Amino acid sequence: MTDTATTTSHPLLEQHRETLEAAARALRERSYYSRYPESPSPRVYGEGSAERGQAAHEQSLNSDFSALADQPSTGAVVGSEVSPYGPRLGVRYPQLDVPAAVLAARAAIPAWRDAGPEVRAAVCTEIVERINARCHEMAHAVMHTSGQPFVMSFQAGGPHAQDRALEAIVAALEEQRRIPASVTWEKPAKGEPIRMQKDYRPVPRGLALVIGCNTFPTWNAYPGIFASLATGNPVIVKPHPRAVLPLAVTVAVAREVLAEAGFDKALVQLAPEDDGGTLAKDLALDPAVKIIDYTGGPGFGRWLETEAAAQGKLVYTEKAGLNSVVVDSTDDLRGMLGNLAFSFSLYSGQMCTAPQNVYVPQTGVDTDEGHLSADEFAGRLGEAITRFTADDARAVEILGATVNDDVRGRATDVPALAARLGGEVVLDSRAVTHPTYPDAVVRTPALVATDAGNEVAYTQECFGPVAFVVRTADTAESLRRFAETVREHGGMTAAVYSTSEEVLDAARDAAVEAGVALSENLTGQVFVNQTAAFSDLHGTGANPAANAAYADAAFVANRFRVITSRRHV
Repeated sequence: MTDTATTTSHPLLEQHRETLEAAARALRERSYYSRYPESPSPRVYGEGSAERGQAAHEQSLNSDFSALADQPSTGAVVGSEVSPYGPRLGVRYPQLDVPAAVLAARAAIPAWRDAGPEVRAAVCTEIVERINARCHEMAHAVMHTSGQPFVMSFQAGGPHAQDRALEAIVAALEEQRRIPASVTWEKPAKGEPIRMQKDYRPVPRGLALVIGCNTFPTWNAYPGIFASLATGNPVIVKPHPRAVLPLAVTVAVAREVLAEAGFDKALVQLAPEDDGGTLAKDLALDPAVKIIDYTGGPGFGRWLETEAAAQGKLVYTEKAGLNSVVVDSTDDLRGMLGNLAFSFSLYSGQMCTAPQNVYVPQTGVDTDEGHLSADEFAGRLGEAITRFTADDARAVEILGATVNDDVRGRATDVPALAARLGGEVVLDSRAVTHPTYPDAVVRTPALVATDAGNEVAYTQECFGPVAFVVRTADTAESLRRFAETVREHGGMTAAVYSTSEEVLDAARDAAVEAGVALSENLTGQVFVNQTAAFSDLHGTGANPAANAAYADAAFVANRFRVITSRRHV
């Protein structure tokens, strides 16, 4: 039995105790906390950090990723990444020998399990700290696999992802701390009470599989990686074939730290493949895999939720949905339009949290600049987007590059899309030439208007820079349509704009019915497609867009079990 005394002897415990306690306190209080600064400034990360990061990234291009050469390998190499900005990355990764990797992972469990929750949390925190030290390198890796603009790649792919990792670590630690390591149990009886010593030992479920996505390779993978690792489970990371490099760097850092901390590197392994492979499905059905975390399209997500879950595996998914905005009235039209224009434009709408459907009453919207009909409102929103994206050099730093052919196809022929769906083009998407990467396909957001009765137009996800203005009879219908579509098709975010407390109350009720988080009257520097670690839950698990939330108790508590040993004393 590993007792509390042995779990407090690791040198990383004292090094990271203050960080873990501060993060755990923030999680309990849902207060502001960020361990990792989001500014790429040399004043924050040190003089020369940007140059060193870029050099490290460039050194990895067109070469073998040697940091993972010690993984079990078939002897073959894989790698077919092409930057959405144009260049082929040319990074070659060792192909994982899956049977050997599974055996190695299983062999690594006992020492990691017996280290205890506190030590695991400290080692995991050290991994995140080391990743943070390579933020500039990671930013280039994220940018040239996802198509995010550089600053967003730095922030979302670096510090924001690292905060989510730390959040998962402390959420896992808190759940394991709920069970004491040992207690003396007494039951009153005639004469002396009955006494027993009861020891409680958290144990992992087994091998975890994390299936990464193309658009947010680190941000969406870190919660699953660190939740499983912190609860004692080894992890195989299966990145998206077009976004391997950020997770390869992550796994390399994790293996380095684990070895230095006295544990087996096989606790974290990378399973890359070329585009078009079936490795995700093969691994998901491997009997050794007990936990699966997935971010991506709804088709494969639903398959995992049925086929893999039917085999008794724990499956956590984040898929896709119809993120909605209900517009009733506003006392800050400019602020609202500016906020929405940014939300539609950020990373060309290629975010699971980006708004898609804007419900507007046909009777119009009362604003501080006068009453606007639904069509007038749509026109003003289109004008706001046009102004926001007018300067190409500035626009590319918000829009980034389109990530795949499906997104490009929709964005480059909006009139055909609108005609097929029975809508009218309010604002067509415009091609933007990137000043540094002329091969990048960069598109501004498009708006398509339609009536609420034309459900075929707006009840399917249109991932990327295309949004819909849906004309409804009144705000009551807007709220009903919003709740119904999200309840049926899913949604990660929702927003409402109204000066009426009655409407806001009704919107809160509609959000509860839909099972989606709600933002109210955002007009400043907080946007519907952004969440804050330690305070905002990402997803709810209460609608079809996702069956899990980052990072509530349900996301971590089922990744371990507690084994009791008891005896008379």
